Amino acid sequence: MNASLRRFALAVALILPAAASAAEPRFPPGSRIGMTPLAETEVSKRFTGFEDQSKGLAFTFIEMPREAYPELATGLTAERLKEQGVTLKKREDLKLGGERNAVLVAGEQSLGQVAVRKWLLVVEDPTMTAFVIAQSLPGAERRSDAEIKAALATVAIRPPLAIEDQIAALPFRVTERAGFRPVRVMAGNSLFLTDGPKDTVAKAEQPIVIVAQSTSPAPPPGPQRDSFARSALYSNSIFKDLVLERAQSFRQRGADWHEIVARGADAASGEPVVLTQTIRFAPDHYVRMLGVVKVAERDAAMPRFRAVFDGVEVE
Repeated sequence: MNASLRRFALAVALILPAAASAAEPRFPPGSRIGMTPLAETEVSKRFTGFEDQSKGLAFTFIEMPREAYPELATGLTAERLKEQGVTLKKREDLKLGGERNAVLVAGEQSLGQVAVRKWLLVVEDPTMTAFVIAQSLPGAERRSDAEIKAALATVAIRPPLAIEDQIAALPFRVTERAGFRPVRVMAGNSLFLTDGPKDTVAKAEQPIVIVAQSTSPAPPPGPQRDSFARSALYSNSIFKDLVLERAQSFRQRGADWHEIVARGADAASGEPVVLTQTIRFAPDHYVRMLGVVKVAERDAAMPRFRAVFDGVEVE
């Protein structure tokens, strides 16, 4: 697994907002990962997994390539977690369902004056790696460590779903693909598309499109949205040396939108690229759309990016 994928996995585990008692595992729509949920937890409408918002308890599922397991499993160390503000309490090697290797770590993450309990479970499967993050916020009824561990022990993986079934379970619709090919659904709220023969795109060798719905509220209308959009683009570590060509807000189809076009370079190869980011704001969430292409292919790709972005419908 490359460094950017590893950083993504750990970052998601540590920043996701803080799941399961029935006999059979339940699977959120479009997810290959399921579990027997704790009583009072329900399928989340904010991310792929289960949660009880009233008690600050969440189980979040992330599907990753099968090659990710060895590095994730060995990388969940006290030293690595400490770099992210997490104190490791316990680490265990497990066998789920009597056949799948798994690693479970339990710890606490300090967020200011608040200590959040956190569990990270990595499960090996011949076709994928399941990454499950359990989190319990303070100030609410506490589930015991034993209850959380028992719930995590029920994590199950089902056979691969057809890509169109996964797309149908997304919280938005992409009504125009403009010739781009859907490759994978990520975290139950993101769609990755490309144009070319490769499913894994490195060094900007193929144009890519990413459409992702947020799991958190949008910033309020006004100047904050421009700052928010710029920060979202600049926080991407896959590209470097970004120079904005334009940034603008506009109204379209009854919603507020923000668009940025920038030039930069692929961080790994130095290949010059053009990025276009469009954010569609809704009252309680937003959809962020990103298109990336080599500078030499800009003229052909940019109208296609716009067609995809304009065709996104939110539920």
